[in-house]
Amino acid sequence: MLAEDADFGGDRQFATTLARGLALLKCFTPARPSLSNRELSDQTGLPKATISRLTYTLCALGYLRNVPASQRYALGSAVVSLAYPLLANIGLRQAARAPMHELSASVRGSVSLAIRDRLDMVFIEVSRSRSAFSARIADIGLSYPIAATAIGWAYLAACPATERQALIHEVRLRQPALWAQYEPNIRANLNFYASAGFCANHGELRPEVAAVAAPFDTTPEGRQLIFNCVVPTFRCTREDLVHDIGPRLVNMLRSLRPAH
Repeated sequence: MLAEDADFGGDRQFATTLARGLALLKCFTPARPSLSNRELSDQTGLPKATISRLTYTLCALGYLRNVPASQRYALGSAVVSLAYPLLANIGLRQAARAPMHELSASVRGSVSLAIRDRLDMVFIEVSRSRSAFSARIADIGLSYPIAATAIGWAYLAACPATERQALIHEVRLRQPALWAQYEPNIRANLNFYASAGFCANHGELRPEVAAVAAPFDTTPEGRQLIFNCVVPTFRCTREDLVHDIGPRLVNMLRSLRPAH
């Protein structure tokens, strides 16, 4: 059973077929860009007959396409078109590109802008230095869990208290292992943010990754925007992260406000 079916099973307003179609689209990843009906059935737990109807419909609408000379599917171009209005209406992406590029080049890492997607933060703008490290960890559309990352902790820090407690409660219920592992980091960073204006992660999620993150403003539609800056840990001590890179990220955000 899909998680969505369990979560909304008693909600008569919930469109189960639509949810299942969207769940199929989320099965495709950079590591698995094409999937068969059988593989989609295995991943979702849905019957193969249901999968066949969904893939047929998604192909007809352009959200999937048939891979030539195979019985496999890949994402279609309509997926990109669907996301464009969201990205186009966040004007900060354009204003931030030059400062993001300057900071990413100077620290030889990456600088990203993200918004919340349920219990994850998803990148909507990225500037990367010319390194294999940056290419692996930052790209538009990549997402990382709120509970385990500096960019997620900064999002929590920016939330009003009641919204923050509701989100923490949801993480505890839905991601108990992540909560148990990262609760001390979350608590410490909420306190740290109050004095420093940013959150920091030095290898807590991945040993090779050091990151700082800070909230910007909200969009007219109410989306909280968060920036991060990521460098490899071999190039950055925790002291460098806290006393140099974090303040530089905060200064970049200050420079953006007149242009925003």
